[in-house]
Amino acid sequence: MDYPELAARTRRFSYGAPRMLTVANDGSRVLFLRSAGPEDPVDALWSLDVATATERLVADPALLLGAEPAAPLPAAERALRERQRVSAAGIGGYATDPAARVAVFTLGGRLFRADLAHGDVVEVATAGPVVDPRPDPTGQRLAYVTEAGGGSPRGQLRVIDPDGTDSLLAGEDSGVTWGLAEYVAAEEFDRFRGYWWAPDGRSILAARVDESRLPRWHLADPSDPTTAPTTVAYPRSGGPNAEVSLHLLDLDGGWVDVHWDRETYPYLVSVHWSEGGPLITVLRRLQQHGLVLAVDPRTGETQVHAELADPRWVEPVAGTPCHLSDGRVLVGGELAHDGYDARCLFADGTLLTPPSLYVRRVVGRLPGGNGAPDLLVEASNGEPSQQHLFRVRTAIGVAGADSQRLTADPGWHTAAVGGDVVVVGFASLDHPGTRWTVWQRDREVAAIRSLAATPPYAPRPMLVRVTDRRLPSAVLYPSSHVTGRRLPVLLDIYGGPGHQEVLALRSRWLERQWWADAGFAVVTVDNRGTPGVAPSFEKVVHRRLADVILLDQVDALAALADKHPDLDLRRVAIRGWSFGGWLAALATLRRPDLFRCAIVGAPVTDWMLYDTAYTERYLGLPVDGGEIYAHHSLVELAADPVRDPAEARPMLLVHGMADDNVVVAHTLRLSAALLAAGRPHSVLPLTGATHMAAGGTAERLLRLELDFLRQHLA
Repeated sequence: MDYPELAARTRRFSYGAPRMLTVANDGSRVLFLRSAGPEDPVDALWSLDVATATERLVADPALLLGAEPAAPLPAAERALRERQRVSAAGIGGYATDPAARVAVFTLGGRLFRADLAHGDVVEVATAGPVVDPRPDPTGQRLAYVTEAGGGSPRGQLRVIDPDGTDSLLAGEDSGVTWGLAEYVAAEEFDRFRGYWWAPDGRSILAARVDESRLPRWHLADPSDPTTAPTTVAYPRSGGPNAEVSLHLLDLDGGWVDVHWDRETYPYLVSVHWSEGGPLITVLRRLQQHGLVLAVDPRTGETQVHAELADPRWVEPVAGTPCHLSDGRVLVGGELAHDGYDARCLFADGTLLTPPSLYVRRVVGRLPGGNGAPDLLVEASNGEPSQQHLFRVRTAIGVAGADSQRLTADPGWHTAAVGGDVVVVGFASLDHPGTRWTVWQRDREVAAIRSLAATPPYAPRPMLVRVTDRRLPSAVLYPSSHVTGRRLPVLLDIYGGPGHQEVLALRSRWLERQWWADAGFAVVTVDNRGTPGVAPSFEKVVHRRLADVILLDQVDALAALADKHPDLDLRRVAIRGWSFGGWLAALATLRRPDLFRCAIVGAPVTDWMLYDTAYTERYLGLPVDGGEIYAHHSLVELAADPVRDPAEARPMLLVHGMADDNVVVAHTLRLSAALLAAGRPHSVLPLTGATHMAAGGTAERLLRLELDFLRQHLA
């Protein structure tokens, strides 16, 4: 079996691998999702007992559903999985109480409750199809969102009492949703939920989302003209956003509105509710200023705890804000004065992390000294291709910022924590997949098995920093490459803000090794605008994405060719998906002297057709910068007449017809402009595919792409 077929059968070697790990707050057990094998797409819920290091199957969808086929997913859950990029079947996600005594999940909209202490799993009767169920912190009650009933086709928030009574907590007419994250919150701010239990389980802080102002877009399936189009409320750049408000709902019917200036700060980015009270982060529309607000749960009044400001855009740190044990508020931000250029953590304004760290996420708390817990943090330290775990001291009186690196091996480390137990995930170039180990008080006590397939390759990309900007880059040769043999170059890129490709983990290079073995030198570059280096490195692209990013890619390619004479820059192709698709088309249209052809997957071709939060963060409002939008538009660029037919470089445009993120209209408009200008191109529509049908996920798509490149780089 060759690579494309194997990758398609195993979903890029992800089936059978543990994911979504949770540690009980007393460290007694670890929960995770995993399918039964390398070609099984159905995830089941598992538990590992830390004391005995034994795994136990908690919930198997096949046993729970029996011979009955799973019902179609509710529309809201399909949308949530798309936003989270969850492609597995079976149990897509679960929620627990802090002690992990109870877990709840859905199958086909049906609600199940697992007693993790005794092993019982029961179906719970509900008022309609269930989305995002969550137990209260005591494990007694369950809350969920349903699409059914009361004239509201989506978005009722309901609570089930221990005796089975199912009560409506909030819900109203169509167009208003309770308890779910709106589109931009999930897609652009990684806030995937819309309600939060109080620590005592007696009330819920819930988001009300009114989408009545949004335009309705209609996504049809041209392959089946009998099917009605799907209608979505889409917040296109320059247009209105959903109106989001927060409300404190008592289980006995009491109601308190949360007050902040929602006109000035329309984006609700994060919510955290612990014993110290609710904390929320809100941003202005252009995201250059934000507030961390403490909410009084009795009155709904808010108090400013911290301000977030940047002349380009604010980039909050995942896992913040939150209360420390002594009442101080932990906030992530940037240190950009006195010569510093860092992404740090602060407690009530006091710096906790050294400026050498690039903090990516606060995982949780570790037992610490002086009566104050320490923080477990994921961060990079000088090498953006690697991520390590750090212990950060929080005790008052510690002299200066104090951190201790906990992981040594080069690679990418992630973690989950509860009590004195830390589960560490480690991926590297030296082994396939992610290895999960369980540590208790600095001693390894167990390992969580992976049942994923072993990839056929062990790629060894050459990672290097190039140009005066020290751009993270990599070159990957065919396995049998002989020095001195000149190779065509495939620049395989993404390039967009918030995402890196040049990482020291094997999974990033498996497909690229297949491309290399097909006869290419594969090059990947993380240009300015990507994370991991420094805030200034990321934010220099503000309102000039096209110029900075394309310049970096071209300069890095030239610098790599100086170091690697076997790169034949007379034969360069470029390939990308989503933002990378936009960049691939941009490069081919602007620099036909360098790029001979492009594979353009699901590109944003007209930024006026993309969402508010992402587009306006980097390009500003269309009304204030129409020329900026025009400068970044592929449609306008493609419409320029071809002066020299020899420079009309061919493109293969690929797009999922069911994409609700970058809608297929982007590719169709680009195709029309290319056709009108006489520019050669082909369009490959993927019937029924969403944005997750990323370039090369299907066996036959990869081969079609390869045929295209061979034809035009011969």
